[in-house]
Formats: sequence, C-alpha cells, structure tokens
Amino acid sequence: MSTSNSRGKATIAPASDASMSDAVYGAIRADILTCVLAPGQSISEASLATRYGFGKAPIRAALSRLRQEGLVSASPRRSFEVSSLTLRDARELYELRLLLESASARMAAGRVDIKRLDKLNHICRKGYTPGHSGSTLRFLDANREFHLEIARASGNQRFMRLLSQVLDETTRVMYVGLGLRNRNDEMQHEHDALMDALQAGDGPRAERIAADQVAASRDMVLTALLDGSGMLDSRIEA
Repeated sequence: MSTSNSRGKATIAPASDASMSDAVYGAIRADILTCVLAPGQSISEASLATRYGFGKAPIRAALSRLRQEGLVSASPRRSFEVSSLTLRDARELYELRLLLESASARMAAGRVDIKRLDKLNHICRKGYTPGHSGSTLRFLDANREFHLEIARASGNQRFMRLLSQVLDETTRVMYVGLGLRNRNDEMQHEHDALMDALQAGDGPRAERIAADQVAASRDMVLTALLDGSGMLDSRIEA
C-alpha cells in the first residue's frame, strides 16, 4: 500500500518478504500509468529506493517486470527511463487493440465466464472522478481486466499476453485523455452489448461491437490529445 511521508515522497507500508516485490512493483507501475513518473523520465534504482523507501533488490525485481511490460527501458550505467509516449504511439496502440480485441471477442463468444465479466463491468459502471488519480486508475484497471478476461476465454494465450502489454501501454494514454474529457456518461453501459453477444455465442456480432468500442475509445483519446498532425512525434504529458 502506498503512503506519503512528511516530505510528500511516496512510500510503501511495511510488507512481508513474500509481498514486498509486488508492493514495490504496484506502486511504481501506478505512478508510471498516471504519469507521476513522466514518459521519458530518467530513473535509477537508487532514486526509486529513496522515493519508495525500499532496498534496491525489490526495486530491481520491479524494474525487471516493468521492462517486460514495455513500461521502462534500460539505459547505460544501470539507469532506466520511463518509456516515452507520443501521439504516434497512441495511434499505433489503438491499431493493435482493434486487431486483437475484435478477434478475441469473436473467438470468445459462447465461452466467457459471464459472472466474472459482470463483476468487472460492475466496477466499470461506477465510472471515475475526473482529476482523481485513484478512482481513474481503478476504473482503467477494471476495464483492462474486463478485456483480458475476454482474451483469456478465446483460448489463445498469445492473444492474452500481447493484449496485456498493449493495454498497459494504452492505460497511460487513456489516463491523460480521461483527464481532459469526462467520458463517464458514454462509458456507463458500453460493455453491455458486448456481454450480450458473448453470452449468446454470436461471434460476428461480438467482433463488430468490440471493434466499434475500441474505435470509440480511440476517437475520444485522439480527439482530446491531437492538435494537428505535426504533433505525432511530440511526447504526451499529463
């Protein structure tokens, strides 16, 4: 669990050895996804150990996981950098989501755990509070798990692994986009039609709905962020 000390630095409450690595990873990941650790920012094991109040060993393990997810990259001399994020990256990520989510929805039709999806959708329906990082990240994490559950039901593990990484990277884009535009009303019942098609085993309809929903999310984010094609290679900042 993340807390703040008297100087305002992020720290993590004491944890058992078994959960320490997960706690450090979760705290750093949350700060990357919410752009507290900004795209392109240089970081090091030492600076992160100071920031989160843990030794270098769990920090090193967390950075290894974050590298595998594409959220940080290694630099010379044991330093790291939060992966950069441009409008071009955002567009390419949504192109991948469109391919992966529409195909996995078609393959998952009639095979999903509808109770599990409904539980995740219940969290999504609560929406988020614009400008509140905690509620926005909870919403985005539930939304991520909703789509990964569909990919899991497709039976194709490579779909799920690829989509997991793409959704992690897209979360940063969506976090900034949702901060610029309140989309609560539009997203309240967005998953319902998809769940109906999946439960009915209607693969073609599930595929169309999934594609439409990814396109709607893409249009919202790019409309909020894009200020002309000349910005395609400019970094996105919160």
